[in-house]
Amino acid sequence: MSRNKSFYITTTLPYVNAEPHIGHALELIHADVMARYWREKLGDGNVFFNTGTDEHGQKIFEAAQKAGKDIKEYVDYYAGKFEQLKQVLNLSNDAFIRTTDENHIKATKEMWKLCKKDIYEKEFEGLYCVGCERFLAQRDLIDGKCHIHQTEPHRLKEKNWFFNFKKYEKNLLKYLENPDVIIPDWRREEAINFVKDGLEDFSISREKKQLSWGVPVPDDDTQIMYVWFDALTNYISTLGWPNDLNGDFKKFWEEGYIVQMAGKDQVRFQSLMWQAMLMSADIKTTDQIFYHGFINSGGQKMSKSLGNVISPYELIEKYGTDATRYLLLRHVHSTEDTDITWEKLDEWYTASLVNGLGNLVARIMQLAQTYLREAVEIDTESYPTEYSKLLQNFEINKAIDYIWHKIGKLDLFIQETKPWKSKDKNVIKKLVVQLLAIASLLKPFMPETSKAIKTTAITSKKPKNLFPRLR
Repeated sequence: MSRNKSFYITTTLPYVNAEPHIGHALELIHADVMARYWREKLGDGNVFFNTGTDEHGQKIFEAAQKAGKDIKEYVDYYAGKFEQLKQVLNLSNDAFIRTTDENHIKATKEMWKLCKKDIYEKEFEGLYCVGCERFLAQRDLIDGKCHIHQTEPHRLKEKNWFFNFKKYEKNLLKYLENPDVIIPDWRREEAINFVKDGLEDFSISREKKQLSWGVPVPDDDTQIMYVWFDALTNYISTLGWPNDLNGDFKKFWEEGYIVQMAGKDQVRFQSLMWQAMLMSADIKTTDQIFYHGFINSGGQKMSKSLGNVISPYELIEKYGTDATRYLLLRHVHSTEDTDITWEKLDEWYTASLVNGLGNLVARIMQLAQTYLREAVEIDTESYPTEYSKLLQNFEINKAIDYIWHKIGKLDLFIQETKPWKSKDKNVIKKLVVQLLAIASLLKPFMPETSKAIKTTAITSKKPKNLFPRLR
């Protein structure tokens, strides 16, 4: 990354067939932390953070029909719900792309044309999973059901366009040799093993008579593009590709360091299919993809039927934006699955924010307000090497643990020195300086809390309670 002057980061695009859940929020906040960190390192104009919504495909078409809604009205409603997350989660994304955007559709057709040498037509019969929006192989089944959605696929026979995936086995293995292309490394091993097991060419279109909602295949009005071929292209269409009138594609994709964020079930799509498409189109492959785990609740995967789904809007209503960011960033493991409940969330909020950071800020600033006549000057420092290394390795939990370790040490220093007894101004100034250092470290994670701490330090006034007690 050090050789690059620009940084590009993108989340996957969630389907707009339901309300946002905290898994979506987690990925968005992870990406936001990295974008904010690199802006501090490289400058605002040298970082591009993309997110958006995936709005085509059979799942969405069927969901709209089931809801009795016009398809465009349906996707507009749910896209709006995801776009609102920028405000409520305090995200700093530079773009919010929708796969129904006119420029994206043009870009998708151009990607098809560039990959045309690897596209051929054939009739195929197989087991199709609507949830995955693809044909399944036997290795994708457990007891005759899709291993991801636990549903029985239906047999489908169609004449479709296929992408010559098998052709890129050697190229993909060469790409995957680089230990930096996938984090964590065991996901890279997963991708390597998948390629070594043998790739199968995949269908990249559906018959229009079966599905009309999608991007038409160039020069074939009987077919609609496979939703993944369409959606994956967003990573470059959001930068203005292929025309690149503003030069963003050149700056952030061709010359920048590219990072994609995705869930652990996305390895095949993001690290294999998408990279093969880029190779076919003679476009630079992704530099790095980070895969996070899933969030479970009460020992079970979140689902509407079980009634254990937690909405990011519910979290924000109860805890506030920065506290929600903290809870997801520190207490949801970066790469493993994590189980959370409302009881655990309440416990973490009270212990680490109310009685931890909030109490520490109040104690130090009460001392400053009482004994310091002048505000402590802010000495801007660069991020510590250990902290930077953790973030650059996507060890997000450990990076925020690093901050809370400093919070604990500062709290212990107060107990040992008892400045309310000594009234030693030099000790109190030292406390404020260390608190400001913590505020700087908090900026990518909890930007408003960081700002509030810096503001109170400048004025030497005790702030309002940063984290109110739960009722």
